[in-house]
Amino acid sequence: MNASRSRLPQHLVVPASMTVVVGLGVSGVAICRHLERLGREFMVVDTRDAPPGLDAFLREFPEVPYRLGPLAGLVLDHAREVVLSPGVDPHQPCFAALAEDRRDDTGEPRLIGEIALFCRACQAPIAAITGANAKSTVTTLVGEMAREAGRKVAVGGNLGTPALDLLIQEPSADLYVLELSSFQLETTPWLGAESAAFLNLSEDHLDRHGDMAGYRRAKQRIFRGASHGVINAEDPETWPESSLPAVSRFGVMDPAPEHDDWGVAEHQGEPWFMHGPRPLFPVSRMRQVGRHHQANALAAMAMGYRLGFPLEDMASVLERFTGLAHRSEWLATVGEVDWINDSKGTNVGATLAAIAGLGPTLKGRLILLAGGVGKGADFSPLAQPLGHYAREAVLFGQDAPQLAQALAERVPVTRVDDLCAAVERARHIAEPGDVVLLSPACASLDQFPNYLARGEAFRSLVHALANGGRT
Repeated sequence: MNASRSRLPQHLVVPASMTVVVGLGVSGVAICRHLERLGREFMVVDTRDAPPGLDAFLREFPEVPYRLGPLAGLVLDHAREVVLSPGVDPHQPCFAALAEDRRDDTGEPRLIGEIALFCRACQAPIAAITGANAKSTVTTLVGEMAREAGRKVAVGGNLGTPALDLLIQEPSADLYVLELSSFQLETTPWLGAESAAFLNLSEDHLDRHGDMAGYRRAKQRIFRGASHGVINAEDPETWPESSLPAVSRFGVMDPAPEHDDWGVAEHQGEPWFMHGPRPLFPVSRMRQVGRHHQANALAAMAMGYRLGFPLEDMASVLERFTGLAHRSEWLATVGEVDWINDSKGTNVGATLAAIAGLGPTLKGRLILLAGGVGKGADFSPLAQPLGHYAREAVLFGQDAPQLAQALAERVPVTRVDDLCAAVERARHIAEPGDVVLLSPACASLDQFPNYLARGEAFRSLVHALANGGRT
């Protein structure tokens, strides 16, 4: 195909009949497929001159007009609707006229995202999960619990398959379980979830949302229209700003009798999962170890109970669930030292959760490998728990100096050039009973394409050690 046939000029006033999709990528293409199924007239805009996936898009949508490059010169004021991919900031000047505007035919906002389209089309209940950390794990757990309970469930969203593609791939699902990011939620005017979970809040994406208040506002949108909320009893920032028909709280502590609480308490001489005063089953039945894993289990069970999953089905899933790759994932024990891959720990809150979960279980000390692109985060909250649990923090990457400054008064710090050198340093100082934890508290983009590549590199280095080699 001659791509120039469909390419639009930089200066363009979009006609009133046209829906505009902003951003290619996986979600953008899913939006295009959905609009094509609806028979809608649409065009695609991307700020990049050569976005990844352009050739595949042109093959799949040869007649769809598109425009590449900066958004300056694009007039969207009269467009029927503008649908943003999650990576596109809705606060850009070109969207200002649409921010509070509504369509004449439906009264719905004219600036929306992919999940708004999903909600219009979805005919089954939605279970939605957000949070700064652990949302992929809890989403996966809820999906596995639904399957164990015999439900016809579709799982996706920010995790795996885009939500709109789920409608094609699993149209007869009787439950959709969605992981939702703050980027997806801020362009979702109304979700209407049967159960909505807000797991935790810590600094992340401040470059997009401006400050923690903006980040929290985006996350809070998960409760819009929800029949049931799942919130963190130990994190008031997750509590809904307006009342919901029903709310369950979770936390690794004794449940409060006056609330619908899911927690952990001593029973028959060992910790048990509890629903209010009711003992459920011993924590020891759970495959994963650590308080943060227990918290994830409680959140998933609180949601599953609301959705009608039998308790024994939920327990069976927890018995066999070993965790997701790059999320507090045990890799190997080498010379009585455990090596754990938490490359998905891309912010301070995630790393704090990993430390808090592992710390009480340590036989020796913790060696933290951290560093990368800090996205303007405050690293100081890491100092106290590392001072309590850590042998050393081994720091690498772009923001290693800022990490070192925040930690040096409480824990020994060594700065190295890269992950390979960090692993070698950890190997050199580790003692039997220690745990080496890669949980960078930073994004990876200074030295790796993404956290997955960083985690795979760590996996390779650790497996080389386990096989008798050195890094």
